[in-house]
Amino acid sequence: MKKGVLITIIAIAVIAVWAISYGIKSNNTMVTMEEEVKTAWSQVENQYQRRAELIPNLVATVKGYAAHENETLQGVVNARAKASQTTIDPENITPEAMQQYQAAQGELSQALGRLMVTVERYPDLKANENFQMLQTQLEGTENRIAVERQRYNESTRTFNTYIRKFPRSIVANMLSFDQKPYFEARDGADIAPVVEF
Repeated sequence: MKKGVLITIIAIAVIAVWAISYGIKSNNTMVTMEEEVKTAWSQVENQYQRRAELIPNLVATVKGYAAHENETLQGVVNARAKASQTTIDPENITPEAMQQYQAAQGELSQALGRLMVTVERYPDLKANENFQMLQTQLEGTENRIAVERQRYNESTRTFNTYIRKFPRSIVANMLSFDQKPYFEARDGADIAPVVEF
């Protein structure tokens, strides 16, 4: 065998070994990052679940003071039910599923906002220790939701950036790693709601 042919074979073998090891390393990193996105999404869902679990106690407390506010209370209960039924499979987070999820959670947030406006009409309720505790927990949960959504978006940005960079984008396409959708502000979130008494 000629020396030139041998050098060519060795060069091709070295390139093949490098390409395979690069592909394996890239795949493993993408898997790790994708799991981080799924974990971050689970934390978002945990906080929304926490909020959903606070709502029945909040509604029951308000109902004791404001029994004739049935329409508002029923709106909260219905929005909670819809939000609880709308879920996303962490294995398959799509922009469409994310949009549905955000819409359901947005409806619940709006219903809770209407409930809090209603509460303003009942000074005894606002002074109730149980209601104050629930309101504080709900406010804390809303803050936790915002933090977890931010963490999810950061994990998603890191993952999406990693799989889109060349030459990893080739490996990502070959191994079917797709971009993950971001948790975005709902339409109209930049406009302050009109509160009327």
